[in-house]
Amino acid sequence: MTTNTSTSTKPSTDTVTSTSPAREKAPRLEFAKSAPKAFRALIAFDAAAREGLDPALVELIQIRASHLNHCAYCLHMHTNDARKAGESEDRLHMVAVWREARHFFTEREQAALALTEAMTLVADAGVPDDVYAQAASHFEERELAQVLALICTINTWNRVALSTGKVAGTDER
Repeated sequence: MTTNTSTSTKPSTDTVTSTSPAREKAPRLEFAKSAPKAFRALIAFDAAAREGLDPALVELIQIRASHLNHCAYCLHMHTNDARKAGESEDRLHMVAVWREARHFFTEREQAALALTEAMTLVADAGVPDDVYAQAASHFEERELAQVLALICTINTWNRVALSTGKVAGTDER
């Protein structure tokens, strides 16, 4: 009886070695072209939600929701936007673990991040009263409504990007 002990030198297909931002996927619809009225309405909702909010806070909220939703497309876009707006690399790296790195964030930002997590993961436990109360203590009523709207918009954008197969690094704005 003979045993074949040769090993294959063929590269594994389990790992991706390409640095190209686009991976080959089956094409999906282009939301903006296929549902232009809905797309424009979402753009308008997003713009209204941001109105009057600190741009750094806006990006922190969008980054955290994109982490939780595993939306690489939006995460790439919003970390780049945050850098362009002057956000530090240290803070960007700490957003995903903000509870363990609270000293990087103001109490107001922490309250917004906690509310972002609760709303993004709303099916898990709703929005706990203490999380809402903490946010309400740091934001005036109008600002809190804006933060709530912003969290809704980024969660919608994440879902659109994920369901239409958007690829990180291919921001079309």
